[in-house]
Amino acid sequence: MKTYRRTLGFLGLLLIAVGARLVAVLPDPLDVLVWLGGALVLHDAVIAPLVLGAGLLTAALPARGLLRGALVTAGAVLLVTLPLLVRPGGAPNPSALPLPYGRNLLLVLGAVAVAAGILAAVSAVRSRLRDRREA
Repeated sequence: MKTYRRTLGFLGLLLIAVGARLVAVLPDPLDVLVWLGGALVLHDAVIAPLVLGAGLLTAALPARGLLRGALVTAGAVLLVTLPLLVRPGGAPNPSALPLPYGRNLLLVLGAVAVAAGILAAVSAVRSRLRDRREA
């Protein structure tokens, strides 16, 4: 296990060095560093507290694992989609948003909610059937 950790640590440091080298050769590396700093602040000040709060709020619910999975899935979909949707001035490339992404985002989030609801209902029915068999 110690060799595995050291190998992964070495590979991580190597990737950091490659990234630092790529940023250093840019004509204006300050833009990238500001973006990375903004991403760090966004994660630590917004995303992490929201995830922790959702975990605390769902801790007492019976299907908390399923609900948390649905929330993580919905959050990942939002994180991937929102930057293109809220970008001022539209997409930089006309082929980047060829479809109505706002509507499609709502459809995907609805599908995640419906799937979570179906799985919760199936789990509840199985639990009731198991309780009846044991009684």
